[in-house]
Amino acid sequence: MSVRCELEERGGALVARVTIDNPKKLNILGRTALAALVDAMRAVERNARVRAVVITGAGDKAFIGGAQIEELAALDPASAREFITLVHEACAAMRDCPLPVIARINGYCIGAGLELAAACDLRIAAANASFSMPEVRLAIPSVVEAALLPRLIGTGRARWLVLTGDAIGADEALAWGLVERVVPAEALDAEVDSVLDSILACDADALRSQKRLCKMWEEAPLEASIRASIDEFARAYESGAPARAIAAFQAARRSRKG
Repeated sequence: MSVRCELEERGGALVARVTIDNPKKLNILGRTALAALVDAMRAVERNARVRAVVITGAGDKAFIGGAQIEELAALDPASAREFITLVHEACAAMRDCPLPVIARINGYCIGAGLELAAACDLRIAAANASFSMPEVRLAIPSVVEAALLPRLIGTGRARWLVLTGDAIGADEALAWGLVERVVPAEALDAEVDSVLDSILACDADALRSQKRLCKMWEEAPLEASIRASIDEFARAYESGAPARAIAAFQAARRSRKG
């Protein structure tokens, strides 16, 4: 198992592509991979030129096929707490990253893999993707970032996933709001690149501010979120960037009217 982080020049900025690379075993997550994933995300955050992150699994069969079953089988109460904390830390690395994080979902997205995808900002899936939370069939509950599922898809659908262990396909995941886009497998990279281009066209500082707010909107009471939004709005004007961007927009509009 390895986790690769490759930096790609795109639109004058860098995009980090983080890949869980164990396709023969469906890119399953064990302790080593979870720790490497956290390390990769921390390294990305330290690079000031990186503007967005894409996380995916190697090959075309799986995004992440869940947690490593051999490690799950060997757990006791103490080591179970340690292992699931590692899963949480990997998911939190996506949510805490100040940059937009896109999950490129290519095939099976199971258990810990679905929790990781839920922790990303956007999810783009191939039409052959499959989503499930089968932990209850192994006598354990779905936990940690599975708590994000009701926020994404509603309580009834979240309960369907975690209480039945049944899988849903990409089209159903799209209808439920679990993913934002579904495309044929051969068009997956082009769709991810299109979304990246939209992100990179935006102001970098504004995107960081927006990510902070998105996370807060999910976690904080409404009034606190609104107050924080006012602070972020005012802070955006400290750099003078809004005035420059609005002036450029107005100039372009006048030019089009000609």
